[in-house]
Amino acid sequence: MPPRLDYYSASPEALKGLLMLEAVSLGLSIDKPLLELVKIRVSQLNQCAFCSDMHAVEARRQGESERRLYALSVWRDSGFFTPRERAALAWCESVTLLPAAGVPDELYARAREQFSERELVDLTLAIATINCWNRLAVSFGQQPSE
Repeated sequence: MPPRLDYYSASPEALKGLLMLEAVSLGLSIDKPLLELVKIRVSQLNQCAFCSDMHAVEARRQGESERRLYALSVWRDSGFFTPRERAALAWCESVTLLPAAGVPDELYARAREQFSERELVDLTLAIATINCWNRLAVSFGQQPSE
């Protein structure tokens, strides 16, 4: 099924801003392999097939194992992820799903054990950015190519 519309051509100014934000997020303090895991997990939560596929392909290109990618949706029950990765994945889930009570203090404390203040801000910005991409792709029916 073709996408509903091409959001790049429908609003180039809006996409220019998002592309600038994406470029900034790629140059921040969080290592690229971890960013790809976060982008995949956020995309899974948002049911964005396009972004899940794109970032899984990129993660594999960067050397991520298929086994860890398969286990990403069940990271809490898998021994494949480091404490830092677990903190980032928990943070991205909470920030993406934003419970009514906000992000719990306990989760913030665990994240701060693994990330500096700057890194946590950078991680949160990257999470916000992929959430925006997911919302565009899902809303307008963008699908991965086969």
